[in-house]
Amino acid sequence: MGEAKRRKEKGLPPKAIKKVKKDDKPNVFEKLRRNQILPIILALGFVVFLIVDLVRYYNQ
Repeated sequence: MGEAKRRKEKGLPPKAIKKVKKDDKPNVFEKLRRNQILPIILALGFVVFLIVDLVRYYNQ
């Protein structure tokens, strides 16, 4: 506890405890879990892509 005594003798306040910051940018899975409309839009877009690709395949 030497540092605490030195700080007290110099008239400095006790050392502040640093708080751990949470990441500002959550990962992709957390975003998908929070936003309920995004997976639906992605699924519908993928289905439309598959249908368009299937139609183009059979029209060859």
